[in-house]
Amino acid sequence: MFIQFYTILMDTKNVFASNYLAPIEYYYQLIKSEEAIIDTFENYIKQTYRNRCQILSPNGVQNLTIPLVKARQKKRTNKVQIAYDDNWRKIHWKSLESSYRSSPYFEYYEDDFYPYYHEKEYEYLVDFNAALQNKIIELLNLEIVVTQSEYYAENVPQKNDFRTLISPKNKSTLNFTKYIQVFGDRNGFNPNLSILDLLFNEGPNAVNYMKELKENV
Repeated sequence: MFIQFYTILMDTKNVFASNYLAPIEYYYQLIKSEEAIIDTFENYIKQTYRNRCQILSPNGVQNLTIPLVKARQKKRTNKVQIAYDDNWRKIHWKSLESSYRSSPYFEYYEDDFYPYYHEKEYEYLVDFNAALQNKIIELLNLEIVVTQSEYYAENVPQKNDFRTLISPKNKSTLNFTKYIQVFGDRNGFNPNLSILDLLFNEGPNAVNYMKELKENV
């Protein structure tokens, strides 16, 4: 059984990390994948999109970071717990409101995202990330099968492995075309922000925008 699943994974599926409101590049690669695996058995990596997203605020690019329960040793990603000592959900939601309330599609999607910041609390980071990702896939009308791994995915071909490639530390390989951003007049165009930046500004056109992106050779 292990060998069978391993073969299918390596031959046909792209592998991604669990990300919080992942950047546009992440969803660009998802769109190109008929099936995708979210590796939740990898060792958790700090200072990545796993618990952080980037939005465009009135003062420029802003990081929204989910606080985590501190651990003395390395943990698998699916064991990382969210900390609720501070009301970070209220802070994140107010930041989204102040950044995108005047965007063309914020009010259209507001009710879809409001519950994640005001209702159920998720104990584990991967569950919160997955819930948001499923909602975004639904709103984008993507026909893609996304499943969580049952073990750590080893020996993944480089062309199928996006776990570390999509990172704040790495420059994107995509050539991003400009779209109108809220506060873009004062901050200039900022590419590859959270998928929410594209969704709130472009709405249903978000998928077409990503499909037309070109990779730098």
